[in-house]
Amino acid sequence: MGPTSDSSAHNNYALALLRVGVGILFLIFGQYKVFGTAFTLHGGFQFWINRFLEGGTYPFMAPILRGFVLPHATGIAFLVAYGEFAIGLALVLGILVRSASFCGLIFMLTMLFSSDYPGAGAAFWQYFGASLSHSVFALCFAAFLVGRADSVWSWRSLRKNRAAVSGNENQ
Repeated sequence: MGPTSDSSAHNNYALALLRVGVGILFLIFGQYKVFGTAFTLHGGFQFWINRFLEGGTYPFMAPILRGFVLPHATGIAFLVAYGEFAIGLALVLGILVRSASFCGLIFMLTMLFSSDYPGAGAAFWQYFGASLSHSVFALCFAAFLVGRADSVWSWRSLRKNRAAVSGNENQ
């Protein structure tokens, strides 16, 4: 194994470790929403949307949150809850990693523009500081899309290893 393939293997394991870690966090974020009713049926989602509208949404998102999201709050709350849980499950198990990462990236960008607005008078650098809770996850999802985050510790790698073992046994 040469230096290039050795560093590639290390990178694959590092990316897989990050993928599993982000997946566990999303399972945590989604599980209480899926297995409880406070977020989906008892106003938890609406509470957060109203909080964003009171002082944290980018101006172009306010009409979307008021005009579309709040009138359809229950359905969107279920979409958020099951979406977070599904993204977490997919990342932890290494199933449909790119699809889950694409959905996660869109979700994080939506959250960023819905909740991380530092205000019209903020200095340019404050936009980045205000966005850390969502932009870091967005960057992780982008890395999972670009890299081979499912090359190890995933359903795909398990199937590939089983096929290689079966092939060696047949020889």
